Parts: sequence; C-alpha cells; structure tokens
Amino acid sequence: MRRLVLAAILALLPLTARAQVEQQSLVDRATLSVEEMLTVPDPAERLATLRQARAVMICPRVFRAGLVIGGTGGGCVLVARDGAGSWSSPAFFHMGSGSLGLQIGVQDSEVMMMIMTEKGLAALMDTQFKIGGDASVAFATAGSGVDASSTRGFHKDIIAYSQTRGLFAGVALNGGMLTTDTDANHSFYGRDLAARQIVMQMQVTNPGADPLRAMLGKFGAPLTAQLDSPPIQEALDPPRAPPPARTRSASVTPVRALPLPPPPPPHR
Repeated sequence: MRRLVLAAILALLPLTARAQVEQQSLVDRATLSVEEMLTVPDPAERLATLRQARAVMICPRVFRAGLVIGGTGGGCVLVARDGAGSWSSPAFFHMGSGSLGLQIGVQDSEVMMMIMTEKGLAALMDTQFKIGGDASVAFATAGSGVDASSTRGFHKDIIAYSQTRGLFAGVALNGGMLTTDTDANHSFYGRDLAARQIVMQMQVTNPGADPLRAMLGKFGAPLTAQLDSPPIQEALDPPRAPPPARTRSASVTPVRALPLPPPPPPHR
C-alpha cells in the first residue's frame, strides 16, 4: 500500500521534485537501516566500531539477482563527522557490479561500511571506488563471530557489515563499484556538489537528513569519561564526618596581685 501511494505521488510531481522525493526516500531508508543494524542481538562489536569510525557508508537495499549472469546494485549514502563529533549531511552513491557463472537466486541486503581512517575516506572521494580493488586501502567484512576487541585489531581502513535476506548465502562486496551520484546530490541540495564538499567540507545541509544524523549521533557518540564523577575508591569509602569547626578561645584576664589591708590593732 505504501509503495502504491509513493508511486502515485511521484507520478504527479515534476521531474525535479520527483527526484528529490526519491533521494529523501533513500535517506529515510538509510535511517531505518542504521537502527536495525545497530539494535541486533549483541551489537557491541558494531557499536564499538561505529564509535571509532571517521565516516559511514549506508546502503539500505542492495539487490543481487542472478540467472547465469548475475548483478548487484543499490543506492547508498555517505556521511562523515568532524573533530567535534557532528555528522555531515549525506552524499549519494550507487553500488553496482556484474558477474558471470552458474547462479540462480535473489538477495536483498543492508550494508554498512565503517570508514575507519582518513585514507579510506579519501579513497571514496574519487569518482569511482572498487571495493577490495585498491591495494592501498585495507578492506574487511566483519562477521557476527568477531568481538569488539578483535574488530579494533583489524587495523583496516574500511570494515563492512551486512544483513541479508534471500537465497544467496551471503552478499559479495569485493569487486563492487561505488560511484558518486552527482545527479542525486544536485536533486537533494539544489546545486552541483562533489562528495568531498558535502561530507568533508560540510558546505551544505538539508533538514531531510536530520533524522539520519540524529540516529548516528545516538549510536555513534564516542564514550567519554565522566570527569566530574568522584574516583571509584572515594565512592566506595564511607563518608567522613566533617572536622569540628575551630572556635576562638575566650580571652583570659590575668589575675593581678592586690595589696591586702593591714590587720586591725588588738583590743585592749
């Protein structure tokens, strides 16, 4: 029913407005994907990785279909954060790949790629980026059996997580091509922009991306120490009684020796 309503709205809109609705729909689906993929049972690994990530690529629906000739495709958004922890508005990308071989099936996946380093983020700023094809950028697909400490030990530039529904055993990301979608950027922001201007220089914003930025801020806030909390030992020790207040001693007047009167003369 929701798809029919969306199709009817798109049919009535001009081409420019229609494209903007499509990009807003992709951003909204990305927001839901972040929530779904970070509230799985035992999400500690993913949360720990996100809290250290420099940027995140979110692909809410990556389709893979095959009948002898296979292919993968889907829209993605890239967001990055600055040194203060604020997330940018999204830049739009498209993921696509093709393969040959005996394969039959359909797959629908959600993918989150955590970009852990500046080198990994800079590589995505190119017009095209081949996943796993750049020898200088270390890429890894993290499975559910990897704990948070092991993930931090990967020392990878990009770490990918996926959730899959369908007949294929798993989503194959290596060899996929990520391409900047300049038309989508123009539709969403109203002018031509490169991905670098959106996610690294943060030259533009769109209120339609605020829920996505808030969702990432909720799950991806760095863990900071509570600086104003008392040390653990002080918290465990029983409270000490306050020291008694000092009182000023009363001044004492020294005793003065007074001359005694002479004794009365004896009675005769």
